[in-house]
Amino acid sequence: MTTQKLDTSVRAIRHWLARSVKSLGNHSDRLNAINVFPVADGDTGSNLYLTARAGHDAVSKLESDDIGGFLEVAARAAMESARGNSGTLLAVFLSGLSEPWQGQERLTAPLLALGLERAKVRSWSALSEPVEGTMLSVINALALAAASTLMHLKVDKDSRAALDTLLTQMTQAARLAVKGTESTLPSLVKAGVVDAGAVGMLVIVDELCAAIRNERTEFDDYEGFHGYSVQDPHVHFDFEEIEGVEVMCTVTLDALGAATLRGQLDALGNSVIMSPVNQLEEDTYRWRVHVHVEDPEAALDLIRQQGNPVNISVTDLCIHDG
Repeated sequence: MTTQKLDTSVRAIRHWLARSVKSLGNHSDRLNAINVFPVADGDTGSNLYLTARAGHDAVSKLESDDIGGFLEVAARAAMESARGNSGTLLAVFLSGLSEPWQGQERLTAPLLALGLERAKVRSWSALSEPVEGTMLSVINALALAAASTLMHLKVDKDSRAALDTLLTQMTQAARLAVKGTESTLPSLVKAGVVDAGAVGMLVIVDELCAAIRNERTEFDDYEGFHGYSVQDPHVHFDFEEIEGVEVMCTVTLDALGAATLRGQLDALGNSVIMSPVNQLEEDTYRWRVHVHVEDPEAALDLIRQQGNPVNISVTDLCIHDG
């Protein structure tokens, strides 16, 4: 390909978000079917799609030349409407990616590498107990590949050729990370599948690269991932009965309140994710909170001790049929 085709403006970011929504919708049934971690509730594909759509819709009519500011608006909307573990991590990823891009009109290889590194730090720190073999592994691989590629580039780092090289290395690293999930988590090994969230993140990465390159996205090689060519791999796995609920909300907290709440939720449940949505004052942020618990009222009581939760959702953790 010719690197002159690359689109590095807000237009590319807009196209990326739109394409991600479409492709996540197309892949949602398969992603749901292989969703066995952290709980086999068969909704990773749906959660990623709905979260991405919320981000896209927020900027569908937004006019801006600032790639970071544009993506920040999408990320904030995605965070406020995030669904599940995977949707929340997607929103955190977008938010982290946008931070070093603030005030920039064009995406370059160094800016992309900085964004991926920030997205990695934000994503890993959002979880109380981050786990390898998930979306986090793909995000980590992206950041490492970008940093390593940038370090060894023989061309001008701000050139289109440099960005094109970075995109190629990112997609290769992401695919290796997805394949790695096949043998990382015992539940995935037993089910004979790759991690659903990891594949979902690969869809998003592939669409980013394709949007910048003005190319079609190819998904044929996804058939090589364990379980992804099977319509209902749930039949390969004996699922235990799932009890409990997923509680999500947004709450305004200072640093002490956030740290206190995280510790309390860690003691009460699991799959705790807390990430700032936006800053209100010097030490106060709006936080998006996610936790799996047996009793939703117990979790909400702890949250209310620290602040006033809004945008509350309580979802049963149950196995779906598709």
